[in-house]
Order: sequence, then C-alpha cells, then structure tokens
Amino acid sequence: MNLLRSALFFALAAVSCLPAFAESAKQRGAALFVNNGCQHCHTIRNVGGDKGPDLSGVGRVLNKTQIRTQIVQGGREMPSFANILKTAEVDDLVAYLHSCRDKKPKYP
Repeated sequence: MNLLRSALFFALAAVSCLPAFAESAKQRGAALFVNNGCQHCHTIRNVGGDKGPDLSGVGRVLNKTQIRTQIVQGGREMPSFANILKTAEVDDLVAYLHSCRDKKPKYP
C-alpha cells in the first residue's frame, strides 16, 4: 500500500509540472513578439513602436498564411525572419498575431 501511495504521489507531482510545458502557441507567440523586438516597430493594444503597422487587428485583416508570409519574407521596411526564427517559432508568432482582433489596424 505504501508503494502505491508513493507511486501516486510521484505521478501527481510529475503531472503538476505539466502546465509549464503546456503553454499555448499564442502565449509563446506573445513572448516571441516581445523577445525578438517586434514591439520596437509594431504596436499592439497601444503598446509598442510606430515605425511599422499597428497590429492590434491584424487577425481581422490577414489570414494565417498571409501573416506567415510577411514574417518569413519581410516587407518594404521589415526584414525577413526566415533565418532568425525556427519554424515552430513562426507558427507560434502566427497564432498570436492571428488572435489580435481588437480593432482594425491603421494599414494592413
């Protein structure tokens, strides 16, 4: 019986650690947005720079493929992040940006 209790205790302890690994793609994408300096040029919800478009509502205007293309290929003044971000990181950033639907951006 004690062995069963010990096993159950360790199983529950291990499961309690899972939320740290179960972070959502949107949460990871939001962290990437900050950690990779996207907010220096882009604004989301009145936080960030004004060099690039306001992305507060980018999810209303662009689909996931269009957002991915912009990140990977870059744009007029935006560099390509193809060699900077891993595919999984781009996926997370796309998930986050596609969830930004607060208001229409000033320009897509």
